[in-house]
Amino acid sequence: MEAVAKLNNLKSSPRKARLVIDTIRGEKVENALNILKYTRRIQAKSVEKLLLSAVSNWENKNEGERAEDSNLYVKEVFVGQGRVLKRWQAAPRGSAHRIRKPYSHITIIVDKKTA
Repeated sequence: MEAVAKLNNLKSSPRKARLVIDTIRGEKVENALNILKYTRRIQAKSVEKLLLSAVSNWENKNEGERAEDSNLYVKEVFVGQGRVLKRWQAAPRGSAHRIRKPYSHITIIVDKKTA
C-alpha cells in the first residue's frame, strides 16, 4: 500500500526544487534520506522532512509493519507550480521592473517494493 505526503507553498521555484527531487526518484528510502542529508541546497531540508512524513503516513496505513523492516522506496516524486507573487522594483528613468517570486508544491509517494 502506498502513502502520500504533500508540501504546498514551498518558497522556492519549481526549477530549483526539481534539482533536489531528481536525485531521490526511485531510490530506497534510507538512501534517499542520506542523499538529502548531505545535499547542499536549501530545498533539501524541506524535502527530507516531507519524505519522513510520507514514511510515517505509510506506517500509519500499514499497522503492525515497520518501515525499517520493509523495503520502502520512493515510487513517485514531482513538483508543481504554486502561486507567483508579483512585485515591482524601481528602475532608472522612472520606470519599473517586474519581480516574480515563485512558490512550488511537492508531492512524494512511497511504496513497498515487491520482490
